[in-house]
Amino acid sequence: MVVQRPSQQTLSLKQARRVALAAQGFSGRQPPATIKASHVVQLIERLGVVQIDSVNALVRSHYLPLYSRLGNYSQTLLDQAAWSQGRHRKLFEYWGHEASLLPVELYPLMRWRMQRAAQGEGIYQQMAKFGREQQTTIARVLQTVRERGALGAGSISTRQERAGPWWDWSAEKHALEWLFAAGEVTVSGRRGFERLYDLPERVLPSAVLNHPELIEADAQRGLLLHAIKALGVGTEKDIRDYFRQDSLPAKTGLAELLEAGAIQVVRVDGWKQPTYALPGLKVPRKVEASALLSPFDSLIWERARTERLFDFRYRLEIYTPQLKRVYGYYVLPFLYNEHIAARIDLRAERAAGRLAVHAVHEEETGLDEDGTLALAHNLRQLADWLGLPQIQINCQRASAGRLRGAFIALGHDFL
Repeated sequence: MVVQRPSQQTLSLKQARRVALAAQGFSGRQPPATIKASHVVQLIERLGVVQIDSVNALVRSHYLPLYSRLGNYSQTLLDQAAWSQGRHRKLFEYWGHEASLLPVELYPLMRWRMQRAAQGEGIYQQMAKFGREQQTTIARVLQTVRERGALGAGSISTRQERAGPWWDWSAEKHALEWLFAAGEVTVSGRRGFERLYDLPERVLPSAVLNHPELIEADAQRGLLLHAIKALGVGTEKDIRDYFRQDSLPAKTGLAELLEAGAIQVVRVDGWKQPTYALPGLKVPRKVEASALLSPFDSLIWERARTERLFDFRYRLEIYTPQLKRVYGYYVLPFLYNEHIAARIDLRAERAAGRLAVHAVHEEETGLDEDGTLALAHNLRQLADWLGLPQIQINCQRASAGRLRGAFIALGHDFL
């Protein structure tokens, strides 16, 4: 008897975009009128990981992905989920994609990474060297945390000289970061943007900490499966990049998930690499969503996938000298009508109470009248969410002229 395998599902590029947008929480449905803590937690559980970054040109980046999907929510809801104590803690900080917030349910899936870090693997070379050579300092710092509770690196530093720029850490800060990577301490809260470290048992729910130990292969497969759910559709590289997994275990894990029937191979028109999705994949008929996206949004952070999905080449220019920048310092892609239709260079000028629009760059497809109105509406909503009464449009391009017209048509004020 010959067993016939089901035919491979084929997606057009447009269908793949819709699957990806829906999986990432851009369902096109109206968000609830009152956004509660449960909505915030459910969305992060769906995404699996939200990247943290220190740049504050507009707002700290971990707040933006939720805003792009939910609209005007209170940032306090995320703070409470991320940095409240005990059973109320819904998120934890760790190296997920980069520095990230993750649902506490994923903590057991990250223990293998902590164990590797303790052995000097999978972490920055300088930190691994510190871990090998400075165990006395590490033990002293860990004992200080035990005795004093949540603290920042600055409160225990013995450094006398002035710190240099960027990552010129004190020995105590190195020790805390090594302990954090190894899972010996976790982030209890933040003072401003400074991490406060404490013992995991004083921070995280006991049910999470007492979860039976997973073997690494099971944990790796769990992360791959979560990544596929969050991406909707993706290649092996797309999927392993989501939680920064290595190639060999990712390929092995995907093969095992495929053999178990937990995932399926699909074909996307124009994509050369094998592509994976959940079984029974459903394609939305349409995704009506418009949103300004964080540069660190999980929809677009894998740049090669972003080019394949949206024909949109995106690079951060924060560290590019000003005269060499093409689009601007802090540029947010604008999602509209299932495409990334423009990129907007924005800055929150808090002292002046205004949102500054420094540049409006349309993509080749351009923004039609409705798209320009949608962009104006999104900018007004963003300014309101940030508590900035005024919007100043500094760009002199024709696209900015049309944007001014859209503000006037909507009855919104601008400078």
